Amino acid sequence: MEYKNLTLSGSEKIGLVSNLATMLTAGIPILEAVDSLLEDIKGSQKRVLETLREDLIQGRRVWSALAKFPRAFDKVTVSVIKASEEAGTLDVTLRDLKEQIRKQQEFDDKIRGAMIYPAFILLVFLGVFLVILFVVIPKISVVFRSLKVELPLPTRILIFLSDVVVNQGIWVIVGLLAIGGLGYLLFRSKRSFFINIIFSLPLISTLVDQIDLTRFSRSLYLLLYSGIPIAQALELTEDVVVKNKTAKIIEASKEMVIAGKNLSVGLRTAKGQIPTIMIKLIEAGEKTGTLDKSLSDIAEYFDYQVSNTLKTILALIEPIMLVVIGIVVGGMMLAIIAPIYGLISQIGSVR
Repeated sequence: MEYKNLTLSGSEKIGLVSNLATMLTAGIPILEAVDSLLEDIKGSQKRVLETLREDLIQGRRVWSALAKFPRAFDKVTVSVIKASEEAGTLDVTLRDLKEQIRKQQEFDDKIRGAMIYPAFILLVFLGVFLVILFVVIPKISVVFRSLKVELPLPTRILIFLSDVVVNQGIWVIVGLLAIGGLGYLLFRSKRSFFINIIFSLPLISTLVDQIDLTRFSRSLYLLLYSGIPIAQALELTEDVVVKNKTAKIIEASKEMVIAGKNLSVGLRTAKGQIPTIMIKLIEAGEKTGTLDKSLSDIAEYFDYQVSNTLKTILALIEPIMLVVIGIVVGGMMLAIIAPIYGLISQIGSVR
């Protein structure tokens, strides 16, 4: 049975690979190791192990079972395991794979974690905005209407929005869902167009380039370390990058490697799109026969660069968000206070 939509979290994947590596290193046969793990494991990991057990009993390899779960194990992981099985080094490769998955998990967590604070600020703003519309404005509007105060345009707009939200809440929700659905469909149909716009933004473009180069370097290191030929390894790494531009550079480099050129020569033809330090490190690795080690160092370098770029982006986003939110909330409060101040002035002038 195949579970094409089954996914594993980073911790689940690390746990599964780590347990298998530990038991194989101890000399336990793979089928016995799987049977032992099945006794205590649950959820998605159990489905993977059950499928693996069935395939092993039928004489298939580990990689063929994992390939049935493309959302849990990407092509790079499957290819690495396939190569290690053919070389008889599955236990060693699983240990190294666990470490690489852990690094990738930390890398992904770093990116997601950077988005938490801006998301929290937006959530707080939304809460304040809804409290004003649902609680503050309805009470104030009753007073204004009873006193027949002439209201400025911003206040009238605010009261109108509050009335719509309070009295037509269901239709507002339906409308927002409809707009959200249409927006999602539009995004799906023009995905590449919108992604290209987002990726072309200053700093965002730099960040995505660094993420792509980190994933490319780490994946290529793992594939070469496992003994996979460089041309085949490059073809597999095309799937791990986000930008089409980066994928095309990898494809062009693969063609040059097939033609007998070095990888550094292929990357150099990208005309400034690949950092010089990366090309120099790859050249050094090619000369000394330690290309896989050079790629591992490059991945660590760009991992550090991603952290710095994220800090820069957050340092810009946070004050901008606070200023915009302050202006919006301040404008709403001013729209409420201005008529009250005007009313007080009228009462004072009458006296």
